[in-house]
Amino acid sequence: MKTYTFHTDPGHGWLAVKRQELEKLGLLKEISPYSYQRGQTVYLEEDSDANTFIKALEANGIEFKYKESYQERSPVRSYDNYEYERTIWNPKNLQNY
Repeated sequence: MKTYTFHTDPGHGWLAVKRQELEKLGLLKEISPYSYQRGQTVYLEEDSDANTFIKALEANGIEFKYKESYQERSPVRSYDNYEYERTIWNPKNLQNY
């Protein structure tokens, strides 16, 4: 069973998910810019994007649980907004140059 962290502050919440998981579920294009990203982790906003992800897990028979991480001001708010087209630099991408 997979465990996810649900980051919250007094105003909002975000479910932390690896970008690779979104890709495997075919959800990269479904996530809104109201979610955030940092490195290879996407923080899915609670009102819509987290729900989309949870429904996809359930549809694929993937069991999960989450733990909550509360802070008065979540650092997630300072991360970059989610972008589908964002690429992460990888030296393997330079092989063909």
